[in-house]
Amino acid sequence: MVRSHKLLLAACAALAVFSTSALADDPVVAKVGTLEIHQSELNLAMANLDPQFAQMPEAQKKVAALSGAIDVKLLAGEAKSEGLENDPAFKERMAFIKDRELHNAFFKKYVVDTTTDAEVKARYDKEIAALPKEKEVHARHILVKTEAEAKAIIKELDAGKDFATLAKEHSTDPSKSDGGDLGYFTKGRMVPEFEKAAFALKPGTYTETPVKTQFGYHIIKVEDVRDAPPPAYDDVKDQVRQLVMRDKYLALLEKAKTTEKVDILDPELKKGYDAINQPKQQAAPAPAPDAAAAPKP
Repeated sequence: MVRSHKLLLAACAALAVFSTSALADDPVVAKVGTLEIHQSELNLAMANLDPQFAQMPEAQKKVAALSGAIDVKLLAGEAKSEGLENDPAFKERMAFIKDRELHNAFFKKYVVDTTTDAEVKARYDKEIAALPKEKEVHARHILVKTEAEAKAIIKELDAGKDFATLAKEHSTDPSKSDGGDLGYFTKGRMVPEFEKAAFALKPGTYTETPVKTQFGYHIIKVEDVRDAPPPAYDDVKDQVRQLVMRDKYLALLEKAKTTEKVDILDPELKKGYDAINQPKQQAAPAPAPDAAAAPKP
């Protein structure tokens, strides 16, 4: 699956060149001798600018792209005058580029242009329905340096003192300003000792003894326990779209392989090719976004 996803991303990236089609009104923006540079060529040059130009103002990017296009025309003219376009190596490269661009055109026509919002939403709903339920807790904590301090705070809690107020007064954790509130978190987001204690508590209860971690001593209170909500559609729709397009892309490849036999003559290359082209397993659920979760205490 990793390979297929990389293939899809590569195909998408290649469309940066392909997708800038010739304009119906395609004015000449510059001339190099008898050669003309049209707006469509400038658009292509801009689409292929090095990433280092990404943060530049639009006007500067256009100038950089035009400069590059002029350089290309200048040396391309020299190359033609020397007959390099008839060089066998050049012809081989151009044949490869042609095949690659035809691949990209086919990909755009039958994958990119056919993938609808309705398909993406349906795939999202399917993946969400298949996700296993996962518990998450909403907890607060008070972090202090010594066990004696923690035990003294627990006594104050036992006497009826407010947890959030005590957190603001005593905690050394940045969450103290929010009354020790860590928000909701699932298993795997906190250090093991803290996590074990938090998930063992019932809503409204706190640890009766200090919990020691590498950060110090904690008193933990659980406010709520619930099933973790799935990632919101708007947060993952781009990732889900990639899944839909990946499956369409793989289906196109598999169909093509039924009509065109792939025969690899080199044994080592065949072994490597077969290893990365095993029958594809069912797609994994759409990953949740790296949403900011409660910091480790």
